[in-house]
Parts: sequence; structure tokens; C-alpha cells
Amino acid sequence: MSSERISVAIPCYRSEKSIGRVVEELVAEFEKQRAEYQIVLVNDGSPDGTFEVIKELALEHSRVTAVNLSKNYGQHAARLAAIPYLDGDYIVYMDDDGQHPVSGIFPMLEKLKSGNYDVVYALFPQKRHGLLKRAASRVNTATLNFLTGKPRDIKNSSFSVMRSYLLKELAKYRSPFPSWTGFIMQITRNISNVELAHCERISGKSNYTIKKMAQLYLNSMTGFSIVPLRISSVVGAVVAAIGFFMELFLIIRKLVRPAVPGGYTSLIVVVLLIGGILMMMLGLLGEYVGRIYMISNNLPQYTIKEVVNERAETDDHRLADEGKGHKT
Repeated sequence: MSSERISVAIPCYRSEKSIGRVVEELVAEFEKQRAEYQIVLVNDGSPDGTFEVIKELALEHSRVTAVNLSKNYGQHAARLAAIPYLDGDYIVYMDDDGQHPVSGIFPMLEKLKSGNYDVVYALFPQKRHGLLKRAASRVNTATLNFLTGKPRDIKNSSFSVMRSYLLKELAKYRSPFPSWTGFIMQITRNISNVELAHCERISGKSNYTIKKMAQLYLNSMTGFSIVPLRISSVVGAVVAAIGFFMELFLIIRKLVRPAVPGGYTSLIVVVLLIGGILMMMLGLLGEYVGRIYMISNNLPQYTIKEVVNERAETDDHRLADEGKGHKT
């Protein structure tokens, strides 16, 4: 049996009917592979009985830790909330709905080791998501490709395996508007994919609303780049140039043909166009300034209300590694 330890972190929201089965499948897979492991379940302020379920799982399984957040902070914040309790050599992040096959963890881990990668994402050729979520995912991916320089041939997903050294950097991430993939792209580009089959949800439906998707998109767009501000500056310069040449054209036309009446409609169209663009640019600038203000006020990424089984059988692993550095 390998002494390398695998830590699994799962943000949980409205998953009281699915998380138990996910944990059972994880335990069965790790025991089958004779692997050292721990599982950290983070309840992201679920309004249902999710925390009661994961609390029972933590009391039943010595390798499971249950973390309860004080309110719903979002999936990316819940991932960060798991970091203080993860002590594995390799870290797995996955969802709570059963759509991520637990059998895919070891092929991803093998790819991570064989190519000396830092992160391996699951690639699902055929996702079992609704049209809205697939469209939002494509928009978010395109935004990350453009703003962060993420390689276009790499597809990110919420099912991933990474080396533990990344946690040390992720723990430094203090923004209350976290964008998980955006921050990882600031640390490493040594990333790969492994194709896996996407499973059916165990129960319920996706918890991503249009509002949450828009927030995720905004975090990706403004969290790690000033490119949107530069784009707004370019748009402003282009519109100003168009306005200048239009004004020059109208002056010349009036001098050449004095009888031509002034155009009320065209004037209103130009005013509305320029006014709309200016308001959009001011709104974007205000979004950046507002985020700076809230970050300077030290808004929390998350607040932990309760932890069950915090140590989660870490002593045997630490004793095995006594006298040597933690492997990354």
C-alpha cells in the first residue's frame, strides 16, 4: 500500500439525498485501491438537511471531516474553506451530485504523475447538463482563455486532481470574489486533461441559477485581469474617433450644401449610442473600484460555523511521515 495520501474535498449544497452515496463510492474505491485517504465535506449554507447528513458521515467514518459554513458563499469559496483540513500529498476536488465518477480519480492521478503535471482536469466529451449551464460554461471558459491566457486545448472542470503545493498558494488567496481556475492559472500552466464519462445526477437538478452564473462570469472577468478596462478604453477611443469624423463630415456638408437641414434623428441616435457606451464603461470601472473597496474592508471569503471530526485520522499519516518533509 502506498504511503501517499489522497485528500478529497467536496463542496455540498442541497445534496442531502446524494452526498451519502458519493462518500460510499469514494470509500469503496479507495479501499479497493488500498490507498491512504481523507474526505472533507463542506456544507455551503444549504437550506436543507445536508449538514446533518455529512455530520453523520463524519461520525460514522473516521476519515471524513464535515465543515459547516455560516451561510451560502458559493462553490469556489467552499473549496477554499476545505484547505485548512486537507493534508494529503494529492488533492481531489469534485462535486456532490454523483456526476463525477470516483473511478476516474486514479487515471487522473496516474496522468498527473506520468507527465509531471501540477493539475489534471476531467474532460467530459458529453456532459449531462442542461442547455443553460452548458452555454454558461462555454462563455466562462472563453472568458478565461482570453483574459488569463489559459491554453485553449485544456478544458477546466470542477473535477480535478492537483499537487498539494498548490494549496499553500491557494491559501494566500484573500479575495471575497474567488475565481478558482483564474487563480490556479496565475500559479501554473502545467495542466492536462483526462477524458471521463459524465454520470447522471443521483437526484435533484443543478443549483446554478442565472444569477450565480452571472456572478461567476463577473468574477472570472474582473478577478485576474485589467483587460476589460483596456477594452473599454479602446472602445471609447474608437467611438470618439467616429464622432469626430462624423462631426467633420456634417460641418463640410453644411458648408457645401447650406440648404441641408440638421438631422434630429441622427443626433439622438449618436447621443444615445455615446451615452450608453459611457455608462457601460463607468459601470465597469465602478465594479473594479467597488471590489477594491470591499477587499480593503477585509470581507471574509467564508465563515466556518462548525467542524465535525476535524483530525479525520491524520495521526497515522503524520507518524508515517515523521522525520521527513511533507511530500508535494
